[in-house]
Amino acid sequence: MTGRLLTIVGCLWLATAVQAAPKLFKNGNSSYKIVLAEGASASEQTAARELQDYLRQVGGVELPVTTAPNVKGRYIYIGYDRHVQAVTGAAERAADDESFTYQTHRGNLYIYGGRQRGTMYGVFTFLERELGFRWYTPDCTVVPRQTVYELHEMNISESPAIRYRYAQYWHVAQDAAWCAHNKNNSLWKAADNEYGGIVAYWNAHTMGQFVPVREFFADHPEYFALRDGRRIDNGQLCLSNPDVLRICTDRLLKAIADNPGYWVYSLSQNDNTRYCQCEACTAIAHRYGDSQSGLMLWFVNQAAEKVHEQYPQVMVGTFAYQYTRKPPVGIQPADNVVVRLCSIECCFAHPFSYCGGDFMRDLSDWSKIAPHLFIWDYVVDFAQYQAPFPNLHVLAENIRILRDNHAIGIQEEAQYQGNGGEFCELKAWLLTRLLWNPEQDTDALVSEFVHAYYGAAAEAVMEYIAMCRNLIKPDTYMGIFIRHDNPLFTDRFVGESLRLLNAARKLVEGDATLTKRIDNVRLQPLYLYLMRQPKEAAADGSAKEYLDMIERERYRVDEWNSLDKFINDHR
Repeated sequence: MTGRLLTIVGCLWLATAVQAAPKLFKNGNSSYKIVLAEGASASEQTAARELQDYLRQVGGVELPVTTAPNVKGRYIYIGYDRHVQAVTGAAERAADDESFTYQTHRGNLYIYGGRQRGTMYGVFTFLERELGFRWYTPDCTVVPRQTVYELHEMNISESPAIRYRYAQYWHVAQDAAWCAHNKNNSLWKAADNEYGGIVAYWNAHTMGQFVPVREFFADHPEYFALRDGRRIDNGQLCLSNPDVLRICTDRLLKAIADNPGYWVYSLSQNDNTRYCQCEACTAIAHRYGDSQSGLMLWFVNQAAEKVHEQYPQVMVGTFAYQYTRKPPVGIQPADNVVVRLCSIECCFAHPFSYCGGDFMRDLSDWSKIAPHLFIWDYVVDFAQYQAPFPNLHVLAENIRILRDNHAIGIQEEAQYQGNGGEFCELKAWLLTRLLWNPEQDTDALVSEFVHAYYGAAAEAVMEYIAMCRNLIKPDTYMGIFIRHDNPLFTDRFVGESLRLLNAARKLVEGDATLTKRIDNVRLQPLYLYLMRQPKEAAADGSAKEYLDMIERERYRVDEWNSLDKFINDHR
C-alpha cells in the first residue's frame, strides 16, 4: 500500500512538474523581461529590441528591456558575461564566432554566442525554431499568432557550416535585416550596421584595374601579355616583369587604405584566358608543374608579403579560375592568401561528385595546399536569366562537398544586373539556409517557401518545379550559358508549363501581390515561348505580354545585352 501511494504521489509530482513549465506569455500578459548582458554589442542590442517587438506581435505582450547586472524575477538573458558564465559554465566565444546557444535554466532563457553576430543569430533562431517566425523575403515575413507560449526545457547550439556565406547579387538579398534574419553575412560591399555588419571580399579581376591599358600600354607594352610574338592590350599582365609586381603591390596597398573594412582584397587575373607566353613567364609556370596557377601564386605571394608588413590582419585573394584552376606543384599560397576557386566550367544539372571529375580533382588538390579556400559558385543561367534552370536538387550536396573540402566561404553568384530572374526569391532564401546547414531537407524547404509565398497558386508552382526537375536526365549537361534551343527544353514542356501557370494565375486574381509573384514564375515559359516560337507568341499576344512585363519591371534578360536592346530586338 505504501509503495502504491508513493507511486501515485510520484506521478502527481511529475504531472505537476510538467504542468509547472513557466509561461513566457499568456493572454497578453508576461512576468518576463529581456535583460542585456554587460557590455552588450550593437547587434545584441538590436536583437533585444527585435525580440521585444516580435513577442509583441506574436503574443500581444510588452516585455521591458533592461540591462545587467541587477537581475531579478523571470528573464530572457541576451549576450555573454559573468552572470551567464556562472549559471551555464560556458566559456566565452570569440567576438566573430557566429555559433550560439540558447538554453533554459530554472525558468529563465539564456541566449549567447559571439558578440558580433552569434548572439543575434541565436535570438533569431529562437524566434524561428521555437515560435515559427520566417523571413522569406523583405516583403514576406510570417508572424505566428499565439495566446500562450510555455518556455519548455531546451538547450540548442548551432554553428555555421560555412564561415563566409554569400548569396550574391540577388536584389532580394541586399536588405540588411533580411540578411541578418537569414544568417547571410556577406555581400559585395562591406558595411557597418546595427546587425553586426556585412563582411565582404573586395573586388575581382583587379590586375587590369591596377595596371590599366589606357595608362601603360603605349609606353610600356612589356607590362602586358605576349601572345604569338606580340604584346596585346586585351589579355593578362606579364607577371614575370618586376615593374608589374611593384605597381600591383603599391596599388593593392592603396586599395586597402582607401577601402577599409574588408577581410580580403583581390589581386586577381583579368576575365579572359590570354595569359602571357613570354619566355620568363613560361619558365616560372614550368617550374611549378606547368601550371599557370604556379606563376600566379609566385606573383601574388610576393605582393601578399608586402601587405602583411603593413596590414598583418588583412588577407589577399586571388583566383583559381579557368586557366589557373589547376593547382600547382612545388608552391602553395602564403598564409595570408585566399584562393577563390571557380566552378564555371561545371555541369549544374547534377552534383559535382556526379559529373565534375576535373573540378573535383582540382577542388581536392587545392584543399590540400590552400590554407584559405573560397569558392565562387554559379546558380543561374547567365545567357537567359529568366529561363528554367532546374538545379534546386544539387545545391545542398554541392555545398556539403565544398564544406568537406575545407571551404571557408562560398559565393553563390546569381543575376547581378537586376532582379526578376528564375525563382530568385526562392533560391536566395534556400541558399541562406543551406550555407548555414547543408544537412537540411531541400525538398521540405522548397515546399515550405512555395506554400508561404504563392498562396493559392502554391500547388501549381510545386507541380511546375517538379516538371522542371524532370527535364534533368542522367546524361543531361547543363552549363551556365545554355540557351532556349538547348535539348533540355521542348515545345511540349513550354506549352504544358504555360497552361499550368496560366491556370494558377486565375487562382490569385484580385490579389496584386500574389499575381505579381506568379507572373514572375510565368516569365520562365513565356521567355522560352517567345524565343522558340516567335511567330506564334506574337500572334497570340504572349510576346507582347512578356515584353511589356519585363519593360515595366526593368527585368534584364541576359548578362550581355541591355534590357532595352533585347526589347527592341523582339518587338
